[in-house]
Amino acid sequence: MADACDVRRLALALPHAVEIDSDGFDFRVADKGFVWSYPERRPGKPRVIRTDIAVLYVGDEAEKQALLLGEPALFFTTPAYDGLPLVMVRLAEVTVERLDELITDAWRMRVPDRQVANRLP
Repeated sequence: MADACDVRRLALALPHAVEIDSDGFDFRVADKGFVWSYPERRPGKPRVIRTDIAVLYVGDEAEKQALLLGEPALFFTTPAYDGLPLVMVRLAEVTVERLDELITDAWRMRVPDRQVANRLP
């Protein structure tokens, strides 16, 4: 089981990753987000920042669908994210090792310097 502290530790361990000031967590590389807190929206209610759910950049629709169909207990999406290469992951359901893999993959797809990305295991 992972939590927001794990997200923060794993994201900040990546080269050039920065945390943007927010109510939850929001990590970027070269001004491109790769993992952040889920901003839950409910009709007629204020937005709630959920730090128990992470939004991850996954690159494309094929990867998004593979994750959603392959691990529905772990990943989900909402209509607001239709057409976007993003999934939500339930932190209470993911191991720290799997979260590390997901965050690193998201970072690799966003970092502009491929030499930096290729140096990581």
